[in-house]
Amino acid sequence: MKSYSYVAQDARGKQVKGKANAENEQEFLEKMKERGLFIKDYGEDSSGASKSIYKFGTKELSFCCRQLSAMLTSGLTLVKAIDILTKEQENEKAKAIWQDIYENVQKGESFSSTLEMHAGSFPNFLISMVSAGESSGSLDVIMTRMSEHYAKENKLKNTVKSAMVYPVILAVLCIVIVLFLFIFIMPTFIDMYEDKSTMPAITKALDAISKFLRKRWYIVIALVVGIVVFIKYALKVPKWRLKFDRLLIKGPGFGPLMTKIYTGRFARTLSNLYSSGIPMVECLQKASAILGNSYVDEKFEEVIDEVKQGETLSAAITRTEIFESMFCSVIYVGEESGALDSILEKTSDYYEEESDSAVQRLVSMVEPLLLVFMGVIIGLVVAGVYPALYGSMDNMENE
Repeated sequence: MKSYSYVAQDARGKQVKGKANAENEQEFLEKMKERGLFIKDYGEDSSGASKSIYKFGTKELSFCCRQLSAMLTSGLTLVKAIDILTKEQENEKAKAIWQDIYENVQKGESFSSTLEMHAGSFPNFLISMVSAGESSGSLDVIMTRMSEHYAKENKLKNTVKSAMVYPVILAVLCIVIVLFLFIFIMPTFIDMYEDKSTMPAITKALDAISKFLRKRWYIVIALVVGIVVFIKYALKVPKWRLKFDRLLIKGPGFGPLMTKIYTGRFARTLSNLYSSGIPMVECLQKASAILGNSYVDEKFEEVIDEVKQGETLSAAITRTEIFESMFCSVIYVGEESGALDSILEKTSDYYEEESDSAVQRLVSMVEPLLLVFMGVIIGLVVAGVYPALYGSMDNMENE
């Protein structure tokens, strides 16, 4: 991403200077147009894309937004609020970013344009909401919403992390047990066979696997690393990424659960954007982008085109076949009653609770699969070593 320095004139005729990050010149100009700025002069900044690559987490964003909201509501100016917030930062990189924001806002730059100078550190969604708050004069209200938004995002992230602890431990345990059986236990029982040609087919197969793991272990490691690297780069290919993202939504079993999680995030984001006075088309673009799913993005290109042509949002979203019919019906009711923002807010609360349950159910699907896998492997090993054990006991009795 490149950084561009510019001199522009805003809608009130005031001259403003600043920097903005964009992939190319065309995207930069489009961003300036969206912000209502008339560019007088601009150029690529040779100092780099941004002054810091520090990325704020959801917990930090929630804290910063909550602090700004409290200070703005109490009557402090934005400059003073940012100054206090800067001094509260414990991380030096975060403190440097907020110090730079403070200095730019003090010079007369808008808060949103200053945040955009650090687009790699702050999410585009936050920057858009701050811009809307400045335009409507309700920045304190926007900060409150953003604090709640990122607090819920952080809660969902922590829910996923805590729910995944047991499956991860179980998966590691499965791998350790399987390796122990093949590397240490299998050779002991294989040695009991005086005539290796009499070994059953399953025992020969397990013996071959055991020898391979003991003598060619580096191939296994290389294969695992190769698979991980292949998947990582394959998902960067648009065609494969699209198929993977579609599978997340349409896949059997976990698909409906992922849909609930996406619906909760989409409803909350759309509610925040729409209630801030942002045009519906822009709301849809940003709300779908925050899901991070290329299949959803592709479908919403059609939704946006239909809405631009005058189609109702509920009808356009229903045709995507992504969200539940109940959610589409709720949007329809909101459009008919003229209270779409309030209905979306209530719906987002409902789907966020459903998202928590969906995460738990999604994880609970993994646990039995791991147990079955471990049971099958242990069963195969037992089936392979039992003839050797039985034969050795017969030899002992004959002696």
